[in-house]
Amino acid sequence: MAFGVIMLIIAVIVVFIWVSVELKRLRHKLFAIFLIGLIILGYLSTLIAFKGQEVDLTTVSGLVRASKIYFAFLSAISSNLLVITSNAIHMDWTTPPTNSSS
Repeated sequence: MAFGVIMLIIAVIVVFIWVSVELKRLRHKLFAIFLIGLIILGYLSTLIAFKGQEVDLTTVSGLVRASKIYFAFLSAISSNLLVITSNAIHMDWTTPPTNSSS
């Protein structure tokens, strides 16, 4: 009986150590996935922001112009999200929509 209890305690300790190591590894994996997603999002937003623009990243004036274009793009996105959110908040969500085609 005592041997079974000791084996159960050892098994619980081993499982606890294994789960704690796996959780730490999972946290690092999630952080890596977040960073990869952030890099991809930044790359795609840069492509969209500079589409149709002649940007020279080899000079200081070109970098300044590129940063102005990119931050104007980010500003436009944030203001559009603000408008969409405020429109969604002010909508009447309690009444069902009417079908006017009948």
